[in-house]
Amino acid sequence: MPASAEDLHALLRSAGASISTAESLTGGRLAALLTSVPGASATYVGGVVTYATELKRSLLGVPEALVAEHGVVSAPCARAMARGVRTLTGATYALATTGVAGPDRQEGHPPGTVFVGVAGPDVDRAVALALWGDRSAVQDQTCAHAVGLLAAILCGEETPLG
Repeated sequence: MPASAEDLHALLRSAGASISTAESLTGGRLAALLTSVPGASATYVGGVVTYATELKRSLLGVPEALVAEHGVVSAPCARAMARGVRTLTGATYALATTGVAGPDRQEGHPPGTVFVGVAGPDVDRAVALALWGDRSAVQDQTCAHAVGLLAAILCGEETPLG
């Protein structure tokens, strides 16, 4: 389901829910997208940009063993980031972005390898994306996919676990 930030905020308001974000490759773009909507403060509580691996561990509680086994460019890391920022902020739902925006490979993954994590009541999952374009395009597409994923979950169009 293609959804805008406005759509997502409306769904969250209808559910009496809030959202927070943990970002790596998007560098704050997801937070900027969500806060560009008038009235966003009714549902968006805040977020963190944990670009450095150490901040993923120290601020979000991503386990060192998880990073050692799977790397930060992984579904397990995206899930852990989402859970961590949800705990940190007390939001109902959390979105997390991690991956490779480019131009160089990271952890052996090519640019465009992205994982979006979502955590919330009865939701703990990550999706893998293979995106195309330059750094900016990959970041923008990641934000759009993250918004669409949570909107689809809230509408019952996506399975919440997996």
